[in-house]
Amino acid sequence: MYYFRNFPRTAYVFGDNEVIGGKQVTYAITQDFTRYSDVIDQIKDNVSFYRKYTIQENDRPDQTSQKLYGTPEYHWTFAMINDHIRARGWPLTLNQLEEVVKRDFPHFTVTTKGNLKGILLVGQTASGSVSGARGTVLRRYLDLGQFVVNSSTSFQVGETIRNVAATADASGSVVATAVSKEYLAAHHYEDGDGNWVDIDYRIGPGAQLTEISYYDRYVQKNNELKDIRVIRPELISEVSSAFFQAIRS
Repeated sequence: MYYFRNFPRTAYVFGDNEVIGGKQVTYAITQDFTRYSDVIDQIKDNVSFYRKYTIQENDRPDQTSQKLYGTPEYHWTFAMINDHIRARGWPLTLNQLEEVVKRDFPHFTVTTKGNLKGILLVGQTASGSVSGARGTVLRRYLDLGQFVVNSSTSFQVGETIRNVAATADASGSVVATAVSKEYLAAHHYEDGDGNWVDIDYRIGPGAQLTEISYYDRYVQKNNELKDIRVIRPELISEVSSAFFQAIRS
């Protein structure tokens, strides 16, 4: 790749080999990736060197470079000039994002308006009276009236859910008012200005608030990555040359 070709070569010992007692060690000649230059760091906040750009859906860094500069070779500059890209990586496609959020939140979330105090604790087994669904309680979010269950089958809205070790009375069970895949469950609620708002789970959020699911939150975070700075096309060659000259010196 163009970026790595510009690093000088050095002798390096791979693994944990050491020269001990005259033992012969074989060195490999490889590129010195420890080299770093702050050339771009020095100009990344100077508005005369960059402009704003929004990454298009499904575009890779090399494709974005091709669109902006007529060559894919400047793909590496996007991470250099954008701290959020350097820290969190390139934005995912919607298909990739869905795979990630499903992997991170693969269970079922049950919402109730009932009192969860002292019942359906983490580690206990929840059982549905109608669905027959059964699984271990993994997490509880009492401010939202939620508990997350590791179950192979879904619970049903309106059924009674209890800890299998408890009696099925009012104090030991709750009624499911909502059931969803964990990644589609409410993460929080927002008002019209996008502020997070606490709710009374015994009543519900009301029509004025917007539910933000875990999936919605991942989409929001991913979209934040799409707004980036890019080095102006008329300056990209000059900045790139200065960067690699510093790397080689």
